[in-house]
This record gives sequence, structure tokens and C-alpha cells, in this order.
Amino acid sequence: MRNPLADRVVGIKPSGIRKYFDIVNEMKDAISLGVGEPDFDTPWHIRDEGIYSLEKGKTFYTSNSGLKELKEEITYYLKRRMDLDYHPEKETIVTVGGSEAIDLGMRAMLNLGDEVLIPQPSYVSYEPCVILAGGKPVIIELKNENEFRLTPEELLASITPKTKILVLPFPNNPTGAIMEKEDLEKIAKVIIEKDLFVLSDEIYSELSYKHSHISIACIPGMKERTIVINGFSKSYAMTGWRLGYACGPEAIIEQMLKIHQFAIMCAPTTSQYAAVDALRNGDEDVKMMKEAYNQRRRYLMHMFQKMKLPCFEPYGAFYAFPCIQQFGMTSDEFATRLLREEKVAVVPGTAFGECGEGFIRISYASSLMNLKEAFERMENFINKRRKEQG
Repeated sequence: MRNPLADRVVGIKPSGIRKYFDIVNEMKDAISLGVGEPDFDTPWHIRDEGIYSLEKGKTFYTSNSGLKELKEEITYYLKRRMDLDYHPEKETIVTVGGSEAIDLGMRAMLNLGDEVLIPQPSYVSYEPCVILAGGKPVIIELKNENEFRLTPEELLASITPKTKILVLPFPNNPTGAIMEKEDLEKIAKVIIEKDLFVLSDEIYSELSYKHSHISIACIPGMKERTIVINGFSKSYAMTGWRLGYACGPEAIIEQMLKIHQFAIMCAPTTSQYAAVDALRNGDEDVKMMKEAYNQRRRYLMHMFQKMKLPCFEPYGAFYAFPCIQQFGMTSDEFATRLLREEKVAVVPGTAFGECGEGFIRISYASSLMNLKEAFERMENFINKRRKEQG
């Protein structure tokens, strides 16, 4: 029988995160610091709006691009929070999570063999989405000494005549790194000079602790060459509602919508009604969750210092990316032994790219009580390793 499988799909590696989740689910008394999901419930007023929409029988398809009132609220939100102006009908599309928006953007823009620059360590979906769209991923290895920010020198060195898109994944998963205005201005000069496009994943935009998030689309000359991707999973604790969006130039959004029409039809109707309420009435919820994450972030930095575990200060998302090279283990070995011996789950840095070797990702989207117990166990694990080393 002939091979029924597509070579480029078979060649994609499974997510390096999932195996730890599977083990934790079956391990009694394990604490997971691996999951990239808020530990907060979706705020009640948002859930109520979703329930109300069901009670009112609002269970039909919406417009392919999303509810009119939701797109209007999205563009209003981007204007008031980031000073970005988008047309709700022509430059906005509602998607099934931010992940679908990434996929749509790649498929709408890439021709066979086009190169996409992906700074790593970064979210696991970028590289597979490029491959599935027929493009070629080109990895830019970010450096700890630069706090895992993308520098113009690194960007320039990776560009070839085939380069078309730069993925800009900030605030960053897994490192917690951010890009400040001056950082964005420097790389914007290179992007404009080399005539590139940007897919800016800003799903953690509300979780920026040093200053308010700045989108590269705000930099002069960048809006017309940037797709801004965002969603409701992280900011509003709505991961299971599966709702995201993309805003960008009309010509690109139009082609993204075409793919979305045939593959998805529309994002979940109930989720869209709930999201309208999230944008209208959720600012205080976002503020409360952000304050809780920031408290946990400061606790982690204190514990890293106490344990003498090197870690640059992460100013975004809800992750820290400490270096574990001193223990003479690979990231995978460290994570596996920590889970087996102390029942604490973290994710090896290599799950987010080979340059993540020597690091682990710790999520502080967990209660302070859980974090304190987990770090007691981790400190015990580290002290044992140091005694073994003499």
C-alpha cells in the first residue's frame, strides 16, 4: 500500500512540553510549574455573558470574520491600550485562539521556499506552522547575555534574499523577555530597509511588568508591514474558550479570512459574546491577575538568588528561564530527575529550540502556596546535586 502520510507532517517533531504534562497527570502529589495557563477561573461576568448568550439561543454561525460588535471592541481596545488604529471590518479577523491566527498569517503570506526568521527560544508552534505553509524556518538564537532580546545585528546577519517574514514573539514564552521601545525602533530600521513583514505575537501584551507593552506596529513605517496577533487566553484566563484575533493590512487580512472561511467557518459563537464583555468590563480583572503574577514573579527572583540559580529578570508573560548548566546535566535530564525525585514538573529549555539547552522554563501561573512548596522541593534537589559535586 502506498504511504498515506505527508512527508512534511511526519517530519515535524511532537511538542517537547506534552510528555511532562502526561506524566504529571498520573503522578500523585506532583506540582506542575510547566503549564502555560492561568490558574485563575474566567471572571464570572465573562462567563455569565457566555451563559446568557446560550440561554438566548445565540448559537448560530457568526460572520466569518467574527461578530461585528466584537471586532469593534477589539479595535477600540487596541486604540486605547496601544494607540493602534484598525478598521473593524477590513483589518480585523477573529480566530480560534491566537494559534490559528499564526497559522493563517503564515499560509496567507508564504510562497514555497520563502524564509521566515524565528527568534528562539520561543513558542513551539511557529516553526511547524512555517513548514506546513511551505516556508523555510530560519532560527535566530537569542542570547542570555542580551536578556533574550532580538538585536538588530542578529536580525541583519540572518536575512537573505529569500527572507520574507520575521516572527516577533514578545513578551516571550518561555523566557519572559520583553522588547522595549528603543529595541523595537532599532530592528524596525532593518525591517524597513530589507522590506520584510512581521508577525508580532502579542498574546502576553497585558503581562508586561516594567512598563506598558509597546507594539512594533506603533513604530513609524511598521503598521503596513505587521500582523498583530493577540487573544483572550492569557489576559482574561480564557484558554478553553479558544478565541484570538489578528489585525493588519487589509490585503493580508482578506487572504487570511479566505483560508479561515474554508477551514473553520467562524470562531465559537458563545466565546465571541463572552469576549465582548471581557473587553468592555474586564480591565479590573486583568489588573488583579497581573498584580498576582507580579507578586509571584518577585518571589521567584528572590528564590533564585537564595538558591544561587542564575536567572535574568523576566519582565513579561508568566515564565522564568533559569540557567542550570552548573549541574552538568542537559535540560531534559534536569527536568526528568526533578520530576522523578521531587515531583516538581518544569519544562526543559530545548522544548523551545536547541539554544534553550542549559535552561528550564518555570511557569508562575500557579498559586503562591504551590510555588513555595515547589521551590522547597527544588531547593532540596539542588542542594543534593551540589553535595554530589563536592
